[in-house]
Amino acid sequence: MDAPKENLNADLAYQKTILGSVSRTFALTIPLLPPTMEKVVGNTYLLCRIVDTIEDAADLSPSTKQALSKLFLEAVLEKSPVSSFVVPCLEALKNYSNQDELDLILNTPTVLRILHTCSISDQVAVSRCVSIMSNGMSHFHGKQTEEGLRDLQEFEEYCYVVAGVVGELLTAIFSNHSPAFAKRIRGHEDLAIAFGQALQMTNILKDSPEDRARGVSWKPVSMSQTELLGIAYQKLQDSLRYILLIPKQDIGMRQFCFLAFGLAVMTLSKIAKRKQFIYKDEVKLSRRAVMSFYSITKIAASSDILMKAFFRLSTSSLRNLKRD
Repeated sequence: MDAPKENLNADLAYQKTILGSVSRTFALTIPLLPPTMEKVVGNTYLLCRIVDTIEDAADLSPSTKQALSKLFLEAVLEKSPVSSFVVPCLEALKNYSNQDELDLILNTPTVLRILHTCSISDQVAVSRCVSIMSNGMSHFHGKQTEEGLRDLQEFEEYCYVVAGVVGELLTAIFSNHSPAFAKRIRGHEDLAIAFGQALQMTNILKDSPEDRARGVSWKPVSMSQTELLGIAYQKLQDSLRYILLIPKQDIGMRQFCFLAFGLAVMTLSKIAKRKQFIYKDEVKLSRRAVMSFYSITKIAASSDILMKAFFRLSTSSLRNLKRD
């Protein structure tokens, strides 16, 4: 085995380990993909997580967050050395408590080395995603208020730059690796955005108590919880349509999407059954529930009928809200 291959194997081992540390959910979903897609999707998740870490740093000013996001994007696009991002970022986050996320930032060079071993078409898709997310989050850094976002349009725009664009990225990567999917998704690209937005809206609703405690809300000012759940339900309907367009022979792609989708469905259903909750743990899925659905995914993802049945049975609380 030559040195470059040994180095790549070590980098990939780090990617797998840190993925499990910063996200239990995606550590489950991403390995369902075929190996070539697993590498690039896992890599993109880590790059996006770095952007998220900057956003989540409560003691940083909006201008500092914007400056760090700019340095990160320049490093990803190879416009400046990666050290010009890592050093000031770690200094700015010296009081940040999540050691796994700090370790990820320290190892940004490792993550970028892996990106540069992916195909050019995949690298282009990742660079576009990270650019839109980084610039979009920089725009919203100055909009973090306790009251929330201005209106539904701004809410959907926020959900696009942090997650809808990831739906577009997945579509690009899936299309690069599956000509059959590329053909089927043509003309239905908006469903990919809805898929990402549905997952983000779930997170916003689930995390709203913690956000509120730190003086932030990502919900639109003038909309009720019931109205937001109704919009999220519509996005979930489009998400299922998106998954059903994935050819059955691309079973790993189907399992990956259906697992993330199903966990969002069950979480939103729990939220819909409660008029209010103080801590996100009240609506967070148990480890047992997650692993049970993981087992179900292995079977259900190959059947359109089973996926539709799951969605119908699991969303009664959301459908009832829509009729109120």
